[in-house]
Amino acid sequence: MKVNEKKVSPSSVIGTASIDLMGETVELPIVEGSEGERAIDIRTLRKRTGYITLDDGYTNTGSCESAITFVNGEDGILRYGGYPIEQIARSTTFPEVALLLLQGAPPPARELKRFSQKLTEHAMLHEGLRHHFVGFPPEAHPMAILSAMINSVSCYHPDLLRIGDEEHLLDAAAKLLSKVRTIAAFSYKKSLGEPMIYPDAERGYVSNFLHMMFSKPYTEYEPSDEEVRAIQLFFILHADHEQNCSTATARMVGSSGANLFASVAAAVCALWGPLHGGANTNVIKMLEKIHEGGDSLSATIDRVKRKEELLWGFGHRVYKSSDPRVKLLRKACHDVFQAKGISDPLLDIAQELEQIAVKDDYFVERKLYPNVDFYSGILLRAIGIPLNMYTVMFAIGRMPGWIANWAESWRHGSRIHRPRQIYTGSTERDFVPIDRR
Repeated sequence: MKVNEKKVSPSSVIGTASIDLMGETVELPIVEGSEGERAIDIRTLRKRTGYITLDDGYTNTGSCESAITFVNGEDGILRYGGYPIEQIARSTTFPEVALLLLQGAPPPARELKRFSQKLTEHAMLHEGLRHHFVGFPPEAHPMAILSAMINSVSCYHPDLLRIGDEEHLLDAAAKLLSKVRTIAAFSYKKSLGEPMIYPDAERGYVSNFLHMMFSKPYTEYEPSDEEVRAIQLFFILHADHEQNCSTATARMVGSSGANLFASVAAAVCALWGPLHGGANTNVIKMLEKIHEGGDSLSATIDRVKRKEELLWGFGHRVYKSSDPRVKLLRKACHDVFQAKGISDPLLDIAQELEQIAVKDDYFVERKLYPNVDFYSGILLRAIGIPLNMYTVMFAIGRMPGWIANWAESWRHGSRIHRPRQIYTGSTERDFVPIDRR
């Protein structure tokens, strides 16, 4: 492949790529995004030549153009709408980040206040939904409940199944963002066999969630400022991460014309996978195993090198240097432990494991650095979030990104997604009726 380039403005065609297909030269446009990312536009390739490209797992395929989030894995950069995650994490709230992702810019104070009021207003679930919770067995996984209940909620808001304008979209986003924490807290209470705790209109987004999680009819839970800040940070850092598995799922389902609730429910199912949203759960299980086994960390590292064990929380499909979220989460862990006056041997093991791995040639050469999952589970554990709720916490945090990506596709009138394939089965053959087999 030969590439000819000429410099023009970003987000435009900057040249052509010449591809030799069995002796025939095909010219395809090269496009460049606002951060200098370049792609060969193959949208007309099959129509013009009969060829498709093969990219298992879509690791080198751009499925869309998006202005929501920028990730540079080589340099460890994450920006929401152009704003560095480090700046956002120390100076914003989760509702503000949700509006930033949805609208592309930080909202004015009056707009944020109005949106926050919507979150308070919509925190309650319709009483009819209580019967849905009753139908789940106590051992039901909270992610199964979350996905099912998001779809069930849509039945009580049929006016939001077809978004008509931006105000309509904002109302749908507020309902989803508000009710998802109530569903999550109710599903947790269901697993314990405890009464469901209703939301408190006097509390903020995170405080209200923790209240519904941990209060009892006879004892109201009052989270500390450090706990609220830590969970808010967790949600903000997970709010979006460009076209990951669950976000791409939300876009794909939405491309069929499916409503926002159905698309987000599908994204929840995609996030449930242990290779995606379940990774921080596996980190805790790994650290607990190391702690209980009493093995040296060097022995653990050796087993990982021999491919006898997996080192959860290291490496990332995109990041080939440090994940910018790791430093923020590590500090949050220390802040919470210090404020609560507690310690956790798992944090000590994690930090020592990180120090060994980042200096080891095996991990350095393979660019395996700690990712967001490595410390997030320890942070949730310090606050008392149970292991089976970790992925649900991820889902609450990622909700703004799913909504924003669905909305961006809706605004642009995206075509229905329809990947191609290379067929490798049998060629044509005659079907034999059952009495002759």
